[in-house]
Parts: sequence; structure tokens; C-alpha cells
Amino acid sequence: MLLNVSYNRPKIKQQIDTEVGQPFTLLDRLKMNGIGSGKLHIHSTSIQIHNLLVLDNNMNICGVEMRPKGIIVTFRSLLETYALVIPYYKLKLYKGQSKVYSIYKDNYFVKVEAKEKRNHEFLKKILKYKADNFSSDFENY
Repeated sequence: MLLNVSYNRPKIKQQIDTEVGQPFTLLDRLKMNGIGSGKLHIHSTSIQIHNLLVLDNNMNICGVEMRPKGIIVTFRSLLETYALVIPYYKLKLYKGQSKVYSIYKDNYFVKVEAKEKRNHEFLKKILKYKADNFSSDFENY
């Protein structure tokens, strides 16, 4: 779900918390060595997100935050902040080119360039967390 999170709206905050869980506690954040990415440059996006990004001339960057049941991809356009909320069961994360990662959810996608080593490690951490904590359907049979 793509949401405008510029303003403090309890209803939207509750939607996000229901979808991907409450933020990690401080102790969990320290154990995981951080739950947020650095600045990731947006390479390309789905049409819905592209229509928001072309409204201004700023550099297209985003950030990714881990939550217990999913991730949140945030970006800015026209002084507004938008969040793409992706639960782990709908998350598809691929590495295409050497520095480009693709983050998919249903009909939304964001392709980001991870230029720094710590961003590569963070995206690998997301995949490892998903694999360790969320079993596939075929394992139950």
C-alpha cells in the first residue's frame, strides 16, 4: 500500500503497524546493528510511484526501514513523504545488475542503486531476516 505519511495521522500509523508490525525496540535495533538503510538512489519505479517523483526536480532517493513483519520504503516528492508498505509475504527482492536491487510488491516496484557496501549488506540483511523468520508455504506440507 502506498501512503502519504507527511502528517501525524493515527489512522495511517495504525494501518502501517497492522501491516508490518510495531517498530523494533531499541535493544533489538542494537542487536541487529541497525534497521534502516542509508540513502538509496532510485533507478526506476512503477508508474504510480513515477508519477509522484516527476512532480519535482529533486534527486530521487529513498530509504528502507525494517519492521518485524515487513519493510517500509520511504521517499519524498513536493515536500510530502510517501511510504510503500510491504509485508514480508508480499516482498520480492532481487539483485539485477551489479549495484541495482529491485523491490517488488504486487503491482509496485522500486529499483534502487546501492553504491555503498553498507547498503548492499543491509539489503542482504533483509533477505536473511525474511528467510530466518518466515517459512515458505511448501515447508508446511
